Amino acid sequence: MSKHKQQNPDNRKNNVERLHDMIENTQKKLQETEIGLEFASAEERGSIKQKNENRRQSIVAMEKEMKEEMEARKKGEY
Repeated sequence: MSKHKQQNPDNRKNNVERLHDMIENTQKKLQETEIGLEFASAEERGSIKQKNENRRQSIVAMEKEMKEEMEARKKGEY
C-alpha cells in the first residue's frame, strides 16, 4: 500500500510580501554582481552579464505578478 502525500492548499495570502522579498533579493544580487564585474575575467563577464539580463527579466515578471496579486487582494479574491 503506497502512502499518498497531501498537497498543501494554495495559500496566496502572503504572495505580495513573498514576491516583494524575491524582487529585493534579486535586485541585491544583480547589484552585487555588477560591482564584481570589474574583477571578473572576460569569460566570466559574459556569463555574469547574461545572468543579470535574466535577473532583470525576472524582476519585471515578478513586479507584474505582484501587481496582479495586489489587485486580487483588493478585490477580495483571497
